[in-house]
Amino acid sequence: LLNWRLEDTGTNISVKVTEVDVLPSEPEPKTRNGFLKYLSDITLDPDTANRKLLLSDGNRKVIRKKQEQSYSDHPDRFTDWPQVLSRESLTGRCYWEVERRGEVDVAVSYKNISRTGQSDESLFGANDKSWSLYCDTDSYESWYNSIQTPVSGPVSSRIGVYLDHRAGILSFYSVSETMTLLHRVQTTFTQPLHAGLWSGACTQDPRSTCMF
Repeated sequence: LLNWRLEDTGTNISVKVTEVDVLPSEPEPKTRNGFLKYLSDITLDPDTANRKLLLSDGNRKVIRKKQEQSYSDHPDRFTDWPQVLSRESLTGRCYWEVERRGEVDVAVSYKNISRTGQSDESLFGANDKSWSLYCDTDSYESWYNSIQTPVSGPVSSRIGVYLDHRAGILSFYSVSETMTLLHRVQTTFTQPLHAGLWSGACTQDPRSTCMF
C-alpha cells in the first residue's frame, strides 16, 4: 500500500493507491498435447436445448432432427434457434474439441444471452454476448455482434477451442494431424462463458451432428 500526501495552502489531501500484482498470462500452447493439458470436460445442458435438437451419449452429442423432442418447458431453453449451451461455466484456461458433421456453429456465450424469439439477441454470434465460428462443408466464418469475418484454413471435421478467460483470448483451431489456427479473438470477458452449439440443416446432410 502506497501513501501519498499532498500539501497546498494549508489543505492536506491523502491519497492511497493499492498495488496489485498482475501475473502475466502464460503463452498459448503450440501443440495439441500442450492444449490437452487444459482439456475441459464439457457436457450439454438439456434445459437449454432447442426442441429440434436430440442429445445423446451422456449429453455430449447433439443431432438436429426434423421432429421436435418432448422437452419440458424451461426458461433457459432456446425457443427458436437450434442451439444448446454447456452445463459447465468456463473461466481460467480451457480447451475442448468438437467433432462435427454438416453445418454447425461452434460458439461461446455468456449465460444471460436471450433464449426466446428468432432474433439477433438469441442467435450465437449476432450479439455482444456470444462469439461463434460458423463451419460449413467447405468454409468457415467468424461472427460477433452480427459482424462477419471470413476465415481461411483447412476444413476439418474437428474444431479445437482454446479459452484464456483472464487474458481475454479465444482461439479456434482446425484439428487434424496438425493444429491450424483459424481465428483468434482478443477482448475482455466480463462474465463466465459457456460452450455453445448451433446445428443447421443443409440439403446434403439433414442430420447435422456435433460431439464433444
